[in-house]
Amino acid sequence: MGFLDPLEAGAKIDSYRIEAPVARSGMASIFRAVDTRDNRVVALKIPHPDMEADPILFDRFQRESAIGEKLNHPRVMRVFGGEKRSRIYMVMEWCEGRLLRQILDEGRIDPDRAIRITVAVLEALEYIHQNGVVHRDLKPENIMVESDDNVKLIDFGIAGDTAAKRLTYANLTAALGTPNYISPEQVKGKRGDGRSDIYAMGVILYEMLTGQVPFKGASPMEVINDRLLNYPTPPKVIEPSISPQLQEVIYRAMEREPGNRYAHAQEFARDLQHLDQVGVEDRPELHLWEKRKSHGLRKILYFSGLALIPVAILLLMMLIAHHR
Repeated sequence: MGFLDPLEAGAKIDSYRIEAPVARSGMASIFRAVDTRDNRVVALKIPHPDMEADPILFDRFQRESAIGEKLNHPRVMRVFGGEKRSRIYMVMEWCEGRLLRQILDEGRIDPDRAIRITVAVLEALEYIHQNGVVHRDLKPENIMVESDDNVKLIDFGIAGDTAAKRLTYANLTAALGTPNYISPEQVKGKRGDGRSDIYAMGVILYEMLTGQVPFKGASPMEVINDRLLNYPTPPKVIEPSISPQLQEVIYRAMEREPGNRYAHAQEFARDLQHLDQVGVEDRPELHLWEKRKSHGLRKILYFSGLALIPVAILLLMMLIAHHR
C-alpha cells in the first residue's frame, strides 16, 4: 500500500478530489476535499510517507481512526468509515470555524462567552467519557469554534479507549500531553481518566478568562514542576471582573488530586450554568499562591524521573519494534 503524500490540488484518492492543503503535523497532513459522489466537502487526514515504516506511529493513526468512527455527537468532529479504500487515510467532517487557540491569540475572552464555550466542550467530554473514551490531550489547538460558538472537539491522536486491552502508543504516552494542560496524575505516569480531561478544561477556562496559563516555566519540565509544587495566581487577581463563584469552579476543576475534582463533565457544566448556587470555599490557593516553593535539585530529579517513566517505556517499545 503506497503513500503519495504530498498531494496537490486536483489529485484524486478513490472518490475524493483534493482541493487544498489545510494543515500539517508530525504524523499526517490534512486536506480539504470533495466527495465526487455527492459533492460533500470533507477533510482528509493522510499519513506522511514515513509512517508506513513506523509501526508505533501507524498504530496510533489507526487507533485515532477507530476511536473517531465510533463517536457520533454534534460537538465531536465526525470520522467516517465503512468503505473500501485503496490506501490508509481518514475521512472527517469538514468544519468551518477557528481553533480556540487562534481566538485566544487575540486576547482574553469575556466570561459569558468563555462559559458558553466551556459548557459546549463539556457536553462533548461527557459524551466521549460515557462511550469509554478519554481525550488526554485537550488544549485550545484541539477545539474548533464555529461562527455561532458551536464547538467541535477534534484530534484523538493520543486518546484512550477504556475498552482496549492492548498496549499501544496511545496508552504508553498517556502522560505525554501538552505541558500547559496535562494533569498532575499524567505527569506522574498514570494513565488518567475523564477527570484528566476535566483538569485540562479547567486550565483552558482559566486561560480564556485571564489571557494566560496558570503554570509557567522556561521549559516543559519547569511548567510541570510549577504545577506540582505551587498554586497558580488566583484568576480574580488577574481579572477582577471574575466572580468568586466562577473562580471557585475553576479551582474545583483544577484540583491536584483527581478525587477532589468534578467527577463528571456534566457536574462541571452544571455549576457554570448555575453560578449563583456555587458555594465559595476558603481555600489555601487563595492565601499561599505567592509563596513559591523552590525547585530544589532533589525535587527536580524526583519529578523528572516520574515524568520520564513513560518516555523510557516508549523508547524501549520503539527499539524493539525497529529490530523485529
